[in-house]
Amino acid sequence: MSIDLKRSLTVAVVATAFFGAGVAIADVKVGFLGGFTGPLESLTPAMYKAAKLAVKHVNVQGGVLDGQKIVMPNADTTCADTTAAANAAKQLVNSENVVALVGPLCSGATIAAANNVAIPAGVPVVSPASTSPAITSLDDKDLVFRTTPSDVYQGSVMARLLMSKGIDNIAITYVNNDYGKGFAGALADAFQAVGGKVAANVAHEEGKADYRTEIRSLSASGVDTLVVLAYANGSGLTIIRQALETGDFSQFVGGDGMVSNTLISAIGSDKLRGMIATKPGAPDTTGARVFNKLAWGADLNPAATFAGQSYDASFLLALAIEKNGNAERAGLAEALRAVATAPGEVILPGEWKKAKDLLKAGKEINYEGATGSHEFDKAGDVSGVIIEMGVYVREGSFREFGRVR
Repeated sequence: MSIDLKRSLTVAVVATAFFGAGVAIADVKVGFLGGFTGPLESLTPAMYKAAKLAVKHVNVQGGVLDGQKIVMPNADTTCADTTAAANAAKQLVNSENVVALVGPLCSGATIAAANNVAIPAGVPVVSPASTSPAITSLDDKDLVFRTTPSDVYQGSVMARLLMSKGIDNIAITYVNNDYGKGFAGALADAFQAVGGKVAANVAHEEGKADYRTEIRSLSASGVDTLVVLAYANGSGLTIIRQALETGDFSQFVGGDGMVSNTLISAIGSDKLRGMIATKPGAPDTTGARVFNKLAWGADLNPAATFAGQSYDASFLLALAIEKNGNAERAGLAEALRAVATAPGEVILPGEWKKAKDLLKAGKEINYEGATGSHEFDKAGDVSGVIIEMGVYVREGSFREFGRVR
């Protein structure tokens, strides 16, 4: 055998060893930071499933860029521990080398993960569930976004809803973290602005076994309605159970963190008859209807709290990666704004191939998602829809009563 032929065979063998039958293409990692344990553990599985559904729609329709698949490693923030949240973010950003993050889901976790890890590393963050007004004012280098509205809006909507039902005097208890403080402040300001009275506004710490002291302090105000701005798997459940045992309150109101059937199964739907709650939801749009069909087909309840927002966060990041033209962190936030903003040809949930073809042809796109248009403002916030929730006693579950205007 000639030397030249030997060299040719050697090159072929080396090429095959490195590339196989074709070029090996690395997966693109988008991380998911969730509260898999802690006070949001009953809500997290649906959000994670919705995020993975968006990834599935991308991967089965050709993947991103040159056929790469998106994979979604996850880490647990616990929702209650900001140090755990920062460590979970470090795991995904530094060890997994994700290009972007969906989540965290709790406001304090989002602030900790963003300030300590994501912003210094230049990693875009899109939270589907963090609602604290404090997130709006983060010095985030335009890296922190959310697909759910701030509690400044939810607080004003809840205030109008309560007044419309003849409730004009309330006591508020809130979990002492960024979520609770922000929501309670927004609600109190809005409620008083429309003529209501806040007779008591008391913080409580997460994770206690006994809140009877706080309940006695709240009941001393003499009002019948207690607004609980906390979590259904944590302090919120314990406070409502103990308030029922003491008989201090006859009417309960909850924010989005309380909208979990875990609360109803633990206390009993008959005891929670007449409970009022609110949560971010979806408008009556084509995008929402398309998502509902896709979700039910994947055995996912589209009305699950923050599920639609989670799908949108994941699909938007995939569109941004495609728009950016690479799997790098740099430029991704700018691309995210571009794919979420009109003008451009409308892309609905699941329409990955259409979006990919348009971007390849140099066309502009505008994602209209499961929970509406995500036209990010300067702070990365969006407007949204707030849904009234109530307890369906017969089925022992929360039920949507419609959009609050």
